[in-house]
Amino acid sequence: MSRWLPYPVISAMLLATWLLLNEDLSVAHVLLGTVVAIAGSWVLVRLEAPPLIFRRLWIILRLALEVVVDMTRSNVRVARLVLKDKRDRTPGFVRIELSVRSHYSLTLLACIITATPGTSWVNYESTSNVLVIHVLDLVDGDDWGQIIKVRYEGLLKEIFE
Repeated sequence: MSRWLPYPVISAMLLATWLLLNEDLSVAHVLLGTVVAIAGSWVLVRLEAPPLIFRRLWIILRLALEVVVDMTRSNVRVARLVLKDKRDRTPGFVRIELSVRSHYSLTLLACIITATPGTSWVNYESTSNVLVIHVLDLVDGDDWGQIIKVRYEGLLKEIFE
């Protein structure tokens, strides 16, 4: 089984994503999604990706809830900024020193930050483990560092490290 499906969790996620994106459960889409999932798993073998192991599954639900709440709040803030006068915005960059090192943790953190309205992942310096993000309305850079470290980084460490 490991020869055909070296990363079964990631393959299942790829298949589920394929079916969700196509919004179709026909035999053709299931077969094509399976081929894509298996091929994706083989690509990860060639890239020598570390195995994906979830440490605490209930923490994933807690992280998902945190992300949904933060995205909702951020959507409201960005809508207010767009509807208000443009001079009220103070965009800026924030440098955050991270403690996570797992590739999966960093990837998920990049997805969370980029998917949250008003923020974007700009750069990651792997040698110093420093993340640079851009914030649409930067009031205090230290607040963003604490949000990332407390709300996301701690949960990501519990899940992947």
